[in-house]
Amino acid sequence: MYRTGDLVRWQRDGTLDFLGRTDDQVKIRGFRIELGEIEAVLSAHPAVEQARVLAVDLPSAGLALVAYAVPAAGAPAAGAEELLREHAAAALPGHMVPAAFCVLDALPMTPNGKLDRKALPSPDLRAAERPYAAPQSETERAVAGIWEELLGAGRVGRDESFFALGGHSLLVVRAVNAIRSRFGVALPIQQFFREPTVAGLARAVESGAAAPAADAAADGPRVVRRARTARTAAPSAGGNR
Repeated sequence: MYRTGDLVRWQRDGTLDFLGRTDDQVKIRGFRIELGEIEAVLSAHPAVEQARVLAVDLPSAGLALVAYAVPAAGAPAAGAEELLREHAAAALPGHMVPAAFCVLDALPMTPNGKLDRKALPSPDLRAAERPYAAPQSETERAVAGIWEELLGAGRVGRDESFFALGGHSLLVVRAVNAIRSRFGVALPIQQFFREPTVAGLARAVESGAAAPAADAAADGPRVVRRARTARTAAPSAGGNR
């Protein structure tokens, strides 16, 4: 028997009323996500004592994942959000990386010892926004333009964080595709989490601008040799069978 994890009530007329889930699975933008799996990844970081992940309806991003973390004893709270974001990006697929991280002194609990969700603070996606600094180079202006279109932002400065402006993992994928189309450079998705500012990504684009052609020239002969080897090996393999 296959257990779906859905909690239902069977009515007398034979219909089923959906009541919710028996686990922490949520569905966001077509992806089914186990919140406990993300919590386990975040909790495995030595700087984290506790971590909880919820699906929250954010004004700028819609239904999105929000991570709440309590630092381990002696771990600095400063910079913890970016540290956890990079840790999550390295261990999880893009659609499972939380859109926002909140670092708390302690998780609020009910008298029954359960997480008090109503007492959790709402994430401020613009809290990390820095004073506006205009993009300087042509590459920075192009990257900022891509962000403005994807995020619906009025203007984007060179030092602003993609995630502080409301970006999330699926928008990262769209931004990577837009950058590839505009510059011909295939940035890894993790690059957004390592350097989430316009200036940082512009540097990555400029440093990788010549890589695709060089890589193709270097890889070409090796690909041809492998193909020839496969063609010559195929008949003998068939004969052995």
